Amino acid sequence: MLIYLRKYNEVMHKHADESYLDLLEHIMKVGVEKTDRTGTGTKSLLGYQMRFNLSDGFPLLTTKKVPIKSIIHELLWFMRGDTNLKYLADNNVHIWDEWPYKAYLLRNKIPVPKTGSEEWNTGIKEFIEKIKNDENFNKEYGNLGPIYGYQWRSWPAPNGEHIDQLTNLIEEIKNTPDSRRLIVSAWNVADLKEMAKAGLPPCHCLFQFYVVNGELSCQLYQRSCDTFLGVPFNIASYSLFTMIIAQICGLKLGEFVWTGGDVHLYSNHLEQAKLQLSRRGDIRPLPKMKINPKKMKLEDFTIDDFELVDYNPHESIKAQIAV
Repeated sequence: MLIYLRKYNEVMHKHADESYLDLLEHIMKVGVEKTDRTGTGTKSLLGYQMRFNLSDGFPLLTTKKVPIKSIIHELLWFMRGDTNLKYLADNNVHIWDEWPYKAYLLRNKIPVPKTGSEEWNTGIKEFIEKIKNDENFNKEYGNLGPIYGYQWRSWPAPNGEHIDQLTNLIEEIKNTPDSRRLIVSAWNVADLKEMAKAGLPPCHCLFQFYVVNGELSCQLYQRSCDTFLGVPFNIASYSLFTMIIAQICGLKLGEFVWTGGDVHLYSNHLEQAKLQLSRRGDIRPLPKMKINPKKMKLEDFTIDDFELVDYNPHESIKAQIAV
């Protein structure tokens, strides 16, 4: 029992970068080559878990710079139930651009350029400008379908009503904190094909909250894990989301548990992963995230309610997204 507790404490208080770099190294060593939907190719494995003690600092990686404003804006977008690209475009967040742009090309029978090519980059910029400035174009091509925000805030019920999972979740945490049903799902089987038309079926598809000793913890299940580009975003996003829900519910912070399904490195991310691993000897202290304590409703939070303090990361590492 003592050995188990010692190992648990070591995992719980391991630096976020150490946990993440261990994952990169594990995939590089034991991952198997596997084909994928994008045609890029991956090194992949099934099943992995990381734990982050949120009282140790905000788990934003320091071995490469991670763009926190994009993470916050995307999370606010989800929380509000928004599914239109315009909010992200207006706030210079471009992590969702590729999929609706490709869908637009396919829908209009326009040849799809190679991802990352000059033709692709020029085309996507023009597409986003139209999303921002042309109302009719945005109505036609800016809606990404019933993705995360829709499922979180407006899950369609068989009787025609819509279920606000987040509002229900907060009420359940406040009233029945020991419940084992503190779950939100984005994996609505009936909507998967519609989600895939202009976006993606949910990768981070189910999360569960857990309350003990006045502390709120969250476990995420992520079915598909782009480990180099996506997972650092997901860790930070759900950690911040846990902090927000804890504040709303008057609870202290526990841990964020990340559980991955198909955990992979794309073949064109391997050199970038090696570069990040080479920085293991210079892991830096985690930053802190301050949240406006006056905000107590999901809809009231804005980007100005968050302040990242003492973030001193290594420079960013660029990598091409697989679409």
